[in-house]
Amino acid sequence: MLNKKLWKSGIFSLLMAFLLIGRVTPAQAMDRDDEKCERRIHNAEEELHKAERKHGEHSHQAEEKRHKLEEERERCHRDHHDHDRDHDRDHDHR
Repeated sequence: MLNKKLWKSGIFSLLMAFLLIGRVTPAQAMDRDDEKCERRIHNAEEELHKAERKHGEHSHQAEEKRHKLEEERERCHRDHHDHDRDHDRDHDHR
């Protein structure tokens, strides 16, 4: 009898742990995604600055890097809003 109660208690504890871990993971994943976006934007900015120093601010190379930087910013903005929309939709169904 005691073993059965301990077993049920253990199963319940494991279930609760999995539920808690499941709630933390998406937030952590979003933080990692934000960090990746920031890193990509930072790298694109560095590439732009290098092209401007080497070829000039209005050079073809600088314009290409500027375009790449804008694409990275738009991608991060879009990804962030997609996550917010998905998050809101999930909460609407609860």
